[in-house]
Amino acid sequence: MIEIKEAVIVEGKYDKMRLKGILNSVIVETGGFRLFKDNEKLSLIKNLAEKQGIVILTDSDSAGFVIRNHLKSAVSPDKIKNAYIPTIQGKEKRKSKPSKEGLLGVEGIDEKELLLSLQRAGATIENSAETSDNNSKPKISKSDLYKLGLSGHDNSSILRKKLLKHLNLPEYITANALCELLSSLYDFEKLKEKVDTIKSDLSSEQKP
Repeated sequence: MIEIKEAVIVEGKYDKMRLKGILNSVIVETGGFRLFKDNEKLSLIKNLAEKQGIVILTDSDSAGFVIRNHLKSAVSPDKIKNAYIPTIQGKEKRKSKPSKEGLLGVEGIDEKELLLSLQRAGATIENSAETSDNNSKPKISKSDLYKLGLSGHDNSSILRKKLLKHLNLPEYITANALCELLSSLYDFEKLKEKVDTIKSDLSSEQKP
């Protein structure tokens, strides 16, 4: 069991049950879209955010991003850390058919990937020497994304999708979220090495 300082926000009860076997942390389910009318639940999440911070861990489908964005509009940005699960096709065992977009949700992702998602988000692991030290290095900025060709260029979309696929992350991620995530994984030089490798692979694929 890993103890995390922040409260973890998930969509449903099965997501919460999945994490309960992995984390010793406050875990709050939004009830999916019911959160939009549940002022009491939203108030609870806001209070937890102020007290200890929150990590948002919703599914990687469009519905998950709608819920994530709703929370981001209600809670101070400096109190939020965003964790993203990989986009994996499939269905959970308890379901008779896949979700609308055919992707596994939080409940269907294996333990290793869930923990990796939380670590990438910069979740504060209590009593551990592995606690992230992201504040000690410069953050990746939108300007850096442009310099590396990940935005503002003709093939930026393709390059960005390749990078996200390599990291097992959803394509819905915004530029701000991408900067936040990449800052937890790389400094500028390491990121440049990774992007250069992807560019080289793309060039090889395009050769006749």
